Amino acid sequence: MTSSKPYLIRAIYEWILDNRMTPHLVVDANYPDASVPQEFVDGGRIVLNISPGAVRGLVIGNDWIQFGARFNGVAREIMAPSEAVIGIFTRENGQGMVFPDPHYPSDETDAQAPSDGPALKPVEDSGGSAPKGESGDDSGGKGKGRGGPTLKLVK
Repeated sequence: MTSSKPYLIRAIYEWILDNRMTPHLVVDANYPDASVPQEFVDGGRIVLNISPGAVRGLVIGNDWIQFGARFNGVAREIMAPSEAVIGIFTRENGQGMVFPDPHYPSDETDAQAPSDGPALKPVEDSGGSAPKGESGDDSGGKGKGRGGPTLKLVK
């Protein structure tokens, strides 16, 4: 099963906004591939204001959280793996959710994880003919290789 963490982050974010509060995200700044401004990291963590007025283009995806924000007037693009999120809470009263410490991927086991899925293979040509362009024959089948799709008006 996929992780429930990104779903919970999105739900708490919406709940915070519905209650007219300011959502803040706590991120493990040392997590691999986390791209956060290091000058604002304290104790390996960074607190990010993710309210609609403070960020642009916020995307809370299943694998990544990304957005643009200004830090001391300097525009930055923030990207953090969802697994790097430690918590989400309101600035006004601290309510929200804290998650267990992030699981750091190990070099041996998690680095190979993407290859565990299905692999793509080239399609074999069962017709025995060379692909268009290789044989020099441009008079092939209907619409193939003739500059793209066409539309026909049907009345």
